[in-house]
Amino acid sequence: MNKKRWIYVGGKPSDGEKEAIVGACEKFIADILKPRFLPKITPTQFNYPVDIFGKWRGGKYRFMQRFRSDSPDAIEPEFDAPFARLEYVGPDRFDLSYFRHTERWFRLYRGVSLAEALTTIENDMHFHPI
Repeated sequence: MNKKRWIYVGGKPSDGEKEAIVGACEKFIADILKPRFLPKITPTQFNYPVDIFGKWRGGKYRFMQRFRSDSPDAIEPEFDAPFARLEYVGPDRFDLSYFRHTERWFRLYRGVSLAEALTTIENDMHFHPI
């Protein structure tokens, strides 16, 4: 009798690869994303962005935006919202997804290099923060 089972085929980068990826992404956030999408913090009566940063979760690097609410009715004064994700699939190969309004990830690109992924995030509106 053949038994079928699920096997995880994703990967995780080595510590050296992870450090290089984080370094490139942090530089990208500081040099490209923050000056373009968060040049200054402007409080409003609604939720407003106060930071853009990156975060690892498993074999995925997520680009996040932190929001603040000064409303006395706010459940939390600050919260984080992802907007783009690099999923490590192999040495210098990533799947690139954006976070939809349905609160699900949608993959648009498969097997792109880190440089291609960062250029795509910079130029494709699907991957821009709010």
